[in-house]
Amino acid sequence: MHSIHRIFSRGLLAGAALAALSYGAALPACAAEKVTLGVAIPTATHSFTSGIVWWANEAKKELEKAHPDLKIIVKTSAAASEQANQLQDMLTVNKINALVIFPLESAALTQPVAQVKGKGVYVTVVDRGLTNTAAQDAYVAGDNTAFGKLPAEYLAKQLNGKGNIVVLRGIPTTLDNERFDAFSAVMKAHPDIKILDAKYGNWNRDDAFKVMQDYLTRFRQIDAVWAADDDMAVGVQKAIDQAKRSDIKEIFGGAGAKGAVKKIIDGDKMIKADVSYSPKFIYDAIKMTAEARLKGEKLPATTIIPSVLITNQNAKQFYFPDSPF
Repeated sequence: MHSIHRIFSRGLLAGAALAALSYGAALPACAAEKVTLGVAIPTATHSFTSGIVWWANEAKKELEKAHPDLKIIVKTSAAASEQANQLQDMLTVNKINALVIFPLESAALTQPVAQVKGKGVYVTVVDRGLTNTAAQDAYVAGDNTAFGKLPAEYLAKQLNGKGNIVVLRGIPTTLDNERFDAFSAVMKAHPDIKILDAKYGNWNRDDAFKVMQDYLTRFRQIDAVWAADDDMAVGVQKAIDQAKRSDIKEIFGGAGAKGAVKKIIDGDKMIKADVSYSPKFIYDAIKMTAEARLKGEKLPATTIIPSVLITNQNAKQFYFPDSPF
């Protein structure tokens, strides 16, 4: 879908250029505008954010080479407060006039991003939305509704509409809410499936291991786990193996990490399906933002990149062994 938005945007750009030339507008000043684009992303603490960092640096390398009037500054941070401070540094020290941000947290970053936008910086928010969309110009993300809906539909079918499920959520963010709400909405149509509990595992395999240990202690019968992230699924599987529990039939992670996809291809006993959600969207967001701003144009307000159910029938299409994710 994002490619359609991009084609649409380029069509608008071409039309704007022709109109400006026809009316003698000062288009060259806009077209020649130099863009200093700040990229604020999380530190590579797990495989998905490793992919985010890798794709962001790929975008910097390729786009700066292609566009002499473009400078990209990539900053990583491990905490919301650190990321907020980096925004101020990029504004005052680097003099950015465009920003692509993957917020560590939604609520904590909304006001700092709004302050940057208030200084005239064009803001594209990626993946983890802000609590007030007025703080952004554009939003680029994967399909978080499908990320929750597809595994719910799949697990309901696998369980024949009856059983006990435990859930591991990510970090408190708008996208995590979207995913969990979509998952829960599907499960409401299956009254014989009970969600025993849903706790945050922070998209981290060690945290997920501890949460799953707690679930295994508290619940004697668990039929399936929605781990909502492939790294968390690793921690969940480790906890189940250590506890030697045989009641759990399936673990569903999320995002299509190469390790999870390989397990699906190899016929793993518990990880049999996944849902795609590639970190490459940070590359797409940087490229779309940079190219639009170099031409003095804006992006569509929202660009959603579809998510797909991955099973052993199509897993090879989603397996990229050379990528960091």
